[in-house]
Amino acid sequence: MAVFEREEDGGFSVYVPDLPGCASQGDTHEAAVANIREAIESYLEALVKLGQEIPEPRTSIEAVQVEAA
Repeated sequence: MAVFEREEDGGFSVYVPDLPGCASQGDTHEAAVANIREAIESYLEALVKLGQEIPEPRTSIEAVQVEAA
């Protein structure tokens, strides 16, 4: 799972909660998706090269609705 945040000055920041430090950005949503895919692949390749285990996903998404006052 990747979390996308629209930046005030344009573009998107994106990070992967299950992979600490794995983050990227893009000027468009599409660019941010492509960039985070590359970042995830590089992150996982580095873990394998270092002989470390790939972490199991532990993050979930849930929509929470509230009524505005």
